[in-house]
Amino acid sequence: MRNMLMMGAALGALGAHLPAQAQTALGQLTREGDCDPAIADCSTRDDSDDSLGHDIVVVGALTDVEIDRKQIELSQANDLADLFRRVPSVSVGGSLGIAQKIYVRGLEDSLLNVTIDGAPQRGTLFHHVGRVTVEPELLETVEVQAGAGEATAGFGAVGGAIRFRTRDPSDLLRDGQSVGGIAKAGWFSNEGYKVSGTVFARLTGDVGIMGSYVRTDREDFRDGDGETLRGTAATQELGFVKIGGELGGGHRLVASYEMRDESGEFGQRPNWPVLATASLFPAEGKRRTAVVNYGYRGPDGIGVEATGYWTRTNFTQDRFDRWGLYGAEIETYGFDLRGRLQRGNHDVIAGIEHRSDRVMSQYLGDPAQWQPWTWDPAVGRFEERGGLMGLYIQDHWQVFEPLLLSFGARYDAYDVNLTTYNEATDSDGLSLNAGARYEILPGLALNAGYAQAFRGKEIGDAFTLEQRPGRLTLQPGLEPERVENIEVGASYARNGFTASVAYFDMTIDDVIVDQLGTRRPAPGQPLEGPVYFENVGRFTSKGVELRAGYASGPFTIDGYFNHYDSRLNDKLIEGYEQIAIGNSMGDNWNVTAGYAPTPSLTFQASVTRFEDLNDIEVLFREAELGFIDGTRTVDKPGYTVVDIFARWQPFGTDMLELQAAVYNLLDLQYRSHASVADYGGIPGYGIVAGLPEPGRNIRLTAAVRF
Repeated sequence: MRNMLMMGAALGALGAHLPAQAQTALGQLTREGDCDPAIADCSTRDDSDDSLGHDIVVVGALTDVEIDRKQIELSQANDLADLFRRVPSVSVGGSLGIAQKIYVRGLEDSLLNVTIDGAPQRGTLFHHVGRVTVEPELLETVEVQAGAGEATAGFGAVGGAIRFRTRDPSDLLRDGQSVGGIAKAGWFSNEGYKVSGTVFARLTGDVGIMGSYVRTDREDFRDGDGETLRGTAATQELGFVKIGGELGGGHRLVASYEMRDESGEFGQRPNWPVLATASLFPAEGKRRTAVVNYGYRGPDGIGVEATGYWTRTNFTQDRFDRWGLYGAEIETYGFDLRGRLQRGNHDVIAGIEHRSDRVMSQYLGDPAQWQPWTWDPAVGRFEERGGLMGLYIQDHWQVFEPLLLSFGARYDAYDVNLTTYNEATDSDGLSLNAGARYEILPGLALNAGYAQAFRGKEIGDAFTLEQRPGRLTLQPGLEPERVENIEVGASYARNGFTASVAYFDMTIDDVIVDQLGTRRPAPGQPLEGPVYFENVGRFTSKGVELRAGYASGPFTIDGYFNHYDSRLNDKLIEGYEQIAIGNSMGDNWNVTAGYAPTPSLTFQASVTRFEDLNDIEVLFREAELGFIDGTRTVDKPGYTVVDIFARWQPFGTDMLELQAAVYNLLDLQYRSHASVADYGGIPGYGIVAGLPEPGRNIRLTAAVRF
């Protein structure tokens, strides 16, 4: 281990980055045709503001997507569902911001590597709330890598990676401008308002500073049937400061700090509907994130990139009818140091990263209230700690003009310590990947990739850390998860027309999960706790993704079709029983048309369809444990949602910008396939269901720049 650490440190110091001209030449084949005009503004994409350039990607490139600032603003995105509404491989369920969960090809976001400016968002505070919280107002781009990919994807990228990048002062300052600001005010009919203010200034040269404040107030929203859903009101507040820029001599340094709070009165399980007779409980979620990013680009093709981060997230819920106020906290800190070296036709990235995690939960009220509910009245605080270390190297080799090869390796080591109950486990493993892109005709390219990923046991769900004394939480001999992902396809981009087709086949062996209920162990075996992490079998996901688009003058039209089948041990997964693993969605497609008669006026309309997904067999675990006499089935009805958007700059500049959007134009009553299905027809399971989505929602926003 010591030798590998020393090797990683040496590689990190040695690595480098392509000069802009070499980066453009080597990456041209990869980037052409991979940008989807339905998601990003391909015509204006510019990597020049990235101090280390835009990464070349081969493995999984056909299904990667970048969402740019232009699309985020046009959609007036308020939450995760708005951001990913038109990304083929991504679905978001939960409808309520604090409860939203992201699924990529059916895998829950706990199996993804999600970062904000390089800071991982890890761990689970409460399995009925979301794990990822982000304010779209701050974002410059969002990158989605679907499926296990290259060695640079980071820790735990079993199902892929999502990278949020916040805005820099340089993104806001115009040439010659030394100080400025943007003020926004928005109203939405279903139901609330949003205000924000951002100020920015140039300190010296290309170094700037910016600060943002965002506040959103929402009342309980109405569904498509006009019913008001209790427990969906919330207040969100965010403060953000970022400072830095180009220091000269190829050096770049940026530091940021973000504070995000969300509070309201929600149901006991915020992602489920609240019955008319049920209580609402005060709850609050908080996130604090600090990030430092450093980059160096040398004139000889050598560069270094380093990220240091710290994140703390909290969630508290006041169960005043039982144990009172209960809180959970996850703290994460670490670094990623990578270098880049371009020699001849090779572009090599190598690095080392480390992450430390701590999860804690505790009773926060009067001991006289909570002690009757705890297993041990003397213990009211529970903790787990985890440590991760990784080494990686990835090479992109331009063999000759049409052929680009990629190959890499990654070594990861995981340690987790259940501090309160003196249990521990560790694991380590190697992951390999290889891919190729070959342009057989101008604009027409074939792409193939194979990738492995590795994930050991990480810290657990904070709200389930408490255990009955003498019970096991970890399966003896617990094996890590090992992933294999194969993708093949083709892309075409020429004369305004883009198209791609991709097929993927992913397998996860030795899936680690805490199953519902406690199984009685065999005679003589240690007792299992109600929370018991074990290897439960094999997950498979196979699917096809099609995309096509055409742009001519002021007109654009783009669309996709997405099909996949995700199973655990040959059984279709569902978001209630397979919580922390994934969910199943029906075949879905989208068509988006745009019209921009002038640079200051844009219209867009989008239609999204999810086909029925019926007769999903569920409750295998309950049947196995003898709670019920056999499995049952649930349905996910199909739905078609229409959204329209408009943007107008009355004076022909961004000095004043007016935006309008109508989400769910037809006021459809539906439940997202990415939410828990409706189990209401099964006796004894009537409360199990995901929240319906909001009905028609008109949004109006005015932005003034000075």
